[in-house]
Amino acid sequence: MKLNPYLMFNGNCEAAFKFYEQCLGGKIVAMMTHKEAPSAEHVPAEWHDKIMHVCLDLGDRLLMGSDSPSGYFEAPQGFYVQISVDEPAEAERIFHALVENGKVKMPIEQTFWSIRFGMLVDQFGIPWMVNCEQAA
Repeated sequence: MKLNPYLMFNGNCEAAFKFYEQCLGGKIVAMMTHKEAPSAEHVPAEWHDKIMHVCLDLGDRLLMGSDSPSGYFEAPQGFYVQISVDEPAEAERIFHALVENGKVKMPIEQTFWSIRFGMLVDQFGIPWMVNCEQAA
């Protein structure tokens, strides 16, 4: 079983995923707008360029998302997207890239359980944890 986060956005999904592609590496392998869907005629014209589905391939995991239909968007709460890496320098790089124009919730630093751990909310309102576990 694999769990892959599916993130919802308030009209800025395309910008968010282009940002994540830069921060996390990987490759956007699918990005479909509402006007590309068979049901495009049922979608308001102002939503034709909004993202119906996007997929960022990160190797053995996928990060997916879409723009939430107008009136249905709810700001994320009660979860974090957690990233684990093997090297402290990579944890710091990812943390500092993701937090650009966002908010640090817990600075990335050594903890009793991890070589590096930090929490942030990015500029798109998505909460992240970045972790580099201690070697066993």
